[in-house]
Amino acid sequence: MSMLKRTSLFEEHQRLGGKMVDFGGWELPVQYSGVTQEHLAVRNACGIFDVSHMGELLVKGPGALEFVNFVTTNDASTLSVFQAQYSAFCNESGGIIDDLVVYRLGQEEFLLVVNASNTERDFQHLTNSLARFSGIRPDVTNESANYAQIALQGPKAAEVLQKLTQTDLKKISTYWSAEGLVLGEKALIARTGYTGEDGFELYLSPSSSQKVWRGLLEKGADVGLLPCGLGARDTLRLEMKYSLYGHELSDETNPLEVGLGWITKLSKPGGFIGKGSISDLKLQGPKRALVGIASLGRGIPRQGYLVYDSSKSKHIGTVTSGTQSPSLKKAIGVCLIEKGFETTGTRVWVQIREDLHEFEVCKTPFLDLKKEK
Repeated sequence: MSMLKRTSLFEEHQRLGGKMVDFGGWELPVQYSGVTQEHLAVRNACGIFDVSHMGELLVKGPGALEFVNFVTTNDASTLSVFQAQYSAFCNESGGIIDDLVVYRLGQEEFLLVVNASNTERDFQHLTNSLARFSGIRPDVTNESANYAQIALQGPKAAEVLQKLTQTDLKKISTYWSAEGLVLGEKALIARTGYTGEDGFELYLSPSSSQKVWRGLLEKGADVGLLPCGLGARDTLRLEMKYSLYGHELSDETNPLEVGLGWITKLSKPGGFIGKGSISDLKLQGPKRALVGIASLGRGIPRQGYLVYDSSKSKHIGTVTSGTQSPSLKKAIGVCLIEKGFETTGTRVWVQIREDLHEFEVCKTPFLDLKKEK
């Protein structure tokens, strides 16, 4: 069996008693004090996550903008320097190879942050795409080994981080970033995240990550900051109905049927890989929709569970993700179902082991953070 990869913060997780698991070939903490406690710390105060397993691909030099636009669905030309956007890589059939965040670090320099399990595949996709790109070809490098990434999330995140940096965090808007020092260590400070809460993702050198990690834990202790694992990361993103590759997104799902039409700019100059197939689907109309469901009884939906219509006889889709929501104290799920069943209030049945359990299609995100706050 091949050895699991470890981040530069592995020893910190051991020191804090993190329960380590195999996550896409990486040995990472699934929890420390408990998923519910960690989840609620992020919703009410602050949580810190090691996301150093994420991949960082750099596109730099003449032609960088045109190439990034060729391989991603969103329009990178709208980005100012240090601005970021959510985007996706697609194949020619319109299927999603991966979702990612694009950071514009210079006029011709872009950092593409991709899912850990897809890093090598995404890098190969970019390399292969260079050969078909008709413009000036920029340099494309895999810089993942040069980055550690720490996510600080929650309503108290800015208060905690500001204690460790002279960079004015009030001047960094959502989906913007700035270069600065955190505890004297160079960092790209980005106001991005995967929880729905305010927060930051810090891109650092692996050698400085332990110092910054410990500093954040120390300065956040008085506001209730907790180290958080993969379990809370998943429940937090699910309450917001944020997609996860391998669950909601795959090579067989088109951006239009999983609610990502807003990052799919069919009219941007030059086109992009997969545009033709996505345009065809837009004309025909998607046959599936990604919806949120909430339990009307007992039972937690899990990935792969079958979904049936109200008569319990017609199979209409499949659960892509599900959990017991710590904030709402009920079971929630996301499923890809046939069009015609996506209206809020529609009753559906999910097969959980041998039994069928009743759920209701509901508005998403499941949690209205503005109302909660």
